Amino acid sequence: MLPTDRFLSYISQHNLFGHADRLLLGVSGGKDSVLLAHLLYASGYQFGIAHCNFCLRDEESNGDEVFTRELASQLNVPFHSIRFDTPAYASSNQISIQMAARELRYAWFEQVRQEHGYHYIAVAQHKSDATETILLNLIRGTGIAGLHGILPRRDRILRPLLFLTAEEIDAIVSNSSISYREDSSNASIKYARNKIRHEVIPKMKQLNEDLDLTFEENSRRFLQVEIFLNQEVEKLRNKFFHHTSVDTIEIDVDLLADLNPRDLLLYELLKPYQFNETTIQDLVSVWRTQSGKIFESKSHVLLLDRSTLILKKRSSAESPEIAILKDTKNFEWNGMKYTISRVTPEELRFSGDGKIAYLNADLLQFPLNLRLWNKGDYFHPLGMTGKKNISDFFIGQKLNRFGKAEIGILENGNGDILWVVGYRSDNRYRVTSDTQNIFIIETSE
Repeated sequence: MLPTDRFLSYISQHNLFGHADRLLLGVSGGKDSVLLAHLLYASGYQFGIAHCNFCLRDEESNGDEVFTRELASQLNVPFHSIRFDTPAYASSNQISIQMAARELRYAWFEQVRQEHGYHYIAVAQHKSDATETILLNLIRGTGIAGLHGILPRRDRILRPLLFLTAEEIDAIVSNSSISYREDSSNASIKYARNKIRHEVIPKMKQLNEDLDLTFEENSRRFLQVEIFLNQEVEKLRNKFFHHTSVDTIEIDVDLLADLNPRDLLLYELLKPYQFNETTIQDLVSVWRTQSGKIFESKSHVLLLDRSTLILKKRSSAESPEIAILKDTKNFEWNGMKYTISRVTPEELRFSGDGKIAYLNADLLQFPLNLRLWNKGDYFHPLGMTGKKNISDFFIGQKLNRFGKAEIGILENGNGDILWVVGYRSDNRYRVTSDTQNIFIIETSE
């Protein structure tokens, strides 16, 4: 007898979906997903079956595909299938076969969901899977998020079978005479999850026969702790993180140093920017002594600038050099807009704004070149007769490494630097009483 009442109660309890929703059900052919298909059918829900053939077990994989196709026909529901060259994908992406299968499966499920108008994707993970997941996370190392196991809903992925244990599923399938396919790889202990399933959990159940129930109760508590922690961390992030531009955040080191518990909260604050615990420990060890040090994650860069941390998103690519022709009037470079005009001395309306450079147009050699700063660059700052290394000029302006890396250098056709954009033009190309034609270039965001 199918546990339809418990099934419907679980769906209602977690508000997973309604009878108006269409579900795309991932079915491997194993007992878990086949049981879920029968439960959905018996409960009158609208669904289609999606099957992935990962081509890992030769004829056994092909047999699974035939079986699931026949199941869809028996239940009179739509059927979708695909074949993957899983080993090739794993090799090209340098990931395990298991991870490759997971990425391929969920990406295709979402594609089918969108193309065929399904509201959600349903998968057949159960209560015992959740126990295994928590143990795996603990073994591999996890933050608190890894302790709540598998959630009934994550975005459009639903898990309506989490109310059953593996033992309960075995009994239901057997008593209901439901046909299914047995995956021979499930018996192999070369995979970490199978080793936990076949060797670790049985021994733990000798100590606690209600292990799955205990883990379910613990994971519910951990989820509540995680929700509370995330709320508190978000309050701290709003208080400590100051956005100085679209992609730049400044954080006062002294405020972080006073956090308690510091390591946990600092990790949670920086986790969205993909910094790991090792990098954060390195940061803490030097944040009073090594100003100028940079820490990197996959997505962001963190600069320790005296008593301030400056957080920036990684640049996808350096701004290229751009040629400025004699007739150029407007252009964009490195996120800034540039406007060029030419006036006579009578038309000149001088402003002391560093975002505007006034140059003797008759001394310019086109095309001009706008680029990023290079080590060894020098110019003659306006108002000075001698030259100055731009690196020294930056020090005088108290620019950090991020600031230096973004400043434009306007270069004459002969190689002379005309303008450190936004700061100072070159004295050799200044406008004097003898200047007849004036070249004006200015920036705006």
